[in-house]
Amino acid sequence: MNKDQDLDKKQRKFATDLIHFGGEIDKATGASSVPIYQASTFHHESLANPPQHDYSRSGNPTRQALEDYIAKLEGGVRGFAFASGMAAISTSLMLLSAGDHIIVTEDVYGGTYRLLTSILSRMNIETTFVDMTDFAQVQAALKPNTKAVFLETPSNPTLKITDIKLIADWAKSHDLLTLLDNTFMTPYHQRPIELGIDIVLHSATKFLGGHSDVLAGLAVTANENLGRRLKILQNGMGTVLGVQDSWLLIRGMKTLKARMEYSETSAMKLAQWLAEQPSIAKVYYPGLPGHPGRDIHERQSLGYGAVVSFDVGSGERAKQVLDKVKLPLVAVSLGAVESILSYPAMMSHAAMPREVRHQRGIADGLLRYSVGLEDIEDLIDDLKQALSG
Repeated sequence: MNKDQDLDKKQRKFATDLIHFGGEIDKATGASSVPIYQASTFHHESLANPPQHDYSRSGNPTRQALEDYIAKLEGGVRGFAFASGMAAISTSLMLLSAGDHIIVTEDVYGGTYRLLTSILSRMNIETTFVDMTDFAQVQAALKPNTKAVFLETPSNPTLKITDIKLIADWAKSHDLLTLLDNTFMTPYHQRPIELGIDIVLHSATKFLGGHSDVLAGLAVTANENLGRRLKILQNGMGTVLGVQDSWLLIRGMKTLKARMEYSETSAMKLAQWLAEQPSIAKVYYPGLPGHPGRDIHERQSLGYGAVVSFDVGSGERAKQVLDKVKLPLVAVSLGAVESILSYPAMMSHAAMPREVRHQRGIADGLLRYSVGLEDIEDLIDDLKQALSG
């Protein structure tokens, strides 16, 4: 047995799997990155022995390398790459049928809220939004036609923490499908399949891609049966990721650990600084001692992430801060090498009616800061001057 085989038999660390994921060397040429197979269709040498790939909607070698990569990182059986995070979520929710009911985290991402309330509702798929930090509310939401539970933890943007294993175990006892949006934590910090979740979802546009240059979504299934069903949907709906973006995403994922560690260290310093400012009404960050559910988060996650939300007291003041900051992008999205400051009320959660946002703790003064790779002292100095007005 050679050294490589010996290492494969042992449990390799996450950082090693990020670089040595199985597709890092092209078997045909020895190239040090996955080739971009810019082809829509593939020649059949023999109809009796068709090739592995025949049409790129159904499967492409570049996309397949990415799909195998994310499945490995999440500890799942099969991975799937989609044209966006919402394409991954919407395709996965097509596992439901008319007349079904789903229980969903109440302060879920605005795009998911829009999908459930404006599109799936027209298909007679019913949704109940609950505060999943309160297990009694989850239990009370169960109906005879409930088929699935959709979790987001930490939630976007108030970073509420849901006990993943508790919900997954309860769902299994009622034969419910479980889906979890793992965008904020990534498989580096949180591995929901190991806690009993059936399908893990990502807006890979964010931390996995990491460079604000690719739009992508990923899904990983915990078992082969779900994998087969999701493959039928991906192929049938055609919501696949293109090969150029697949290659960009593979490249971005290789540095995930290094980026997440640096950004998280800075995010903790930012959250601590914000918590000391008398003009800040509230700070949301799982790493702060008083954050609700921090003990649960530490039990199921290996880190606190790089997103800090904070309430400056009013919508008017929030807009003033957005106008005055000089370093972060003021933009939709998060999880990039550059810091991004977002205004959920007008960006990520604009699809939610104002009264619904307020019920879920998404106030008009709430800002969401995704901490990038800049020096944290510069970021704090910049935010200090923006808040001073």
